[in-house]
Amino acid sequence: MQQITRAGEPMDVAGKLPAAGQVAPVMTLTDADLQDVTLEPFQGQRKVLNIIPSVDTPTCATSTRRFNELASSLENTVVLVVSADLPFAAKRFCGAEGLDNVKTLSTFRHREFQEAWGVALCNSAMEGLCARAVVVLDADNRVLHSELVSELKNEPDYEAALAALKS
Repeated sequence: MQQITRAGEPMDVAGKLPAAGQVAPVMTLTDADLQDVTLEPFQGQRKVLNIIPSVDTPTCATSTRRFNELASSLENTVVLVVSADLPFAAKRFCGAEGLDNVKTLSTFRHREFQEAWGVALCNSAMEGLCARAVVVLDADNRVLHSELVSELKNEPDYEAALAALKS
């Protein structure tokens, strides 16, 4: 069991975040049109998975906006924002914010993603949500970079994720 903090209070996180060099775990998530999606449609593209608790929190909203901005300058790269939010909420947020360089995916039907990817918050009031993490994959789904953010309220290291894409 991994641990992070929320406002300094320990929180348990089940599973293990994929490490650099590993092939990404299999995943199925639900997109904004309520369709199940795997990594297959993104084959041949580099992927940034911005994994967040909910777009309706300030830090999650900020990281989604920031990755949307960064993605617009990256060739052959897709940003996947993964949360437990209902697809309707994520779609509403991106529409209201004018964010068109990210794709939102939900764990609401596929909670197995959370433990398989090492982001399952458990044993707390936030159980059922994802911990904040970033995983960067190459075009063949090999992990280039991964970060489980140690304090839930902190933003991820954007520069480290970008550096992995430039290497």
